[in-house]
Amino acid sequence: MPRRQATEAEARALASTLRMRILRVCLDEELTNKEIAGRLDRDPASVLHHVRRLVDTGFLEALPARRGTRGAREVPYRATGKSWQLSGTTVPGVASPGDIMLQTFLDELADAGGELADASRLGLRLNAEHRAEFTNRIGAVLDEFAARPPDPDGERWSVFVAIHADPRGRRDSTK
Repeated sequence: MPRRQATEAEARALASTLRMRILRVCLDEELTNKEIAGRLDRDPASVLHHVRRLVDTGFLEALPARRGTRGAREVPYRATGKSWQLSGTTVPGVASPGDIMLQTFLDELADAGGELADASRLGLRLNAEHRAEFTNRIGAVLDEFAARPPDPDGERWSVFVAIHADPRGRRDSTK
C-alpha cells in the first residue's frame, strides 16, 4: 500500500504511546472515553485530552452519541485506520516514530503478561536491492492482513516488526 509522509500535526499526534494504545483498543470496536480509560487503566479526564487530539487529526472518529446505562450521553469512538496509511515523519523535539512504536509494543506486551506468542530473530547480510525486496515483501503481508475485516470469532493479536542495521557486522573498507 502506498503511504504518505505524516504531517507535523499527525506525527505529533502519534508521538504518544498512550495515543497509539488508544488507537489499538478502538481498532475494531466502538468505545466511549470512559471505556477506553478503563481498558487502559487510566483517568478518563486525561484520556479525553488524547482522544480529542486523535479526533482532531483524523485518527479517531466520533460516532453518533448514544445513551449509556444510566441515561447519560456517551460518544463512542473508533479508529479510522489512517495511521496505517502513513510513514513516519521525524519532528524536532519529538521521539522518533520507531521509538514510539517500540515502546507502545513493550507497554502492550507488559499489559498482556509479558508472554510472547511467537518470536523470531534473524541476522542477514543484504545489499540495498535485497533489503528493499525483503522490506516490501514483509510490508505486503502486513498490508494484506490489515485490509482484511476482523474475524468475528477471532482473538486480538499484536504484531511488531523492526529492522535495524547491525553495526557489529559492518565491513570497514578503509582498513
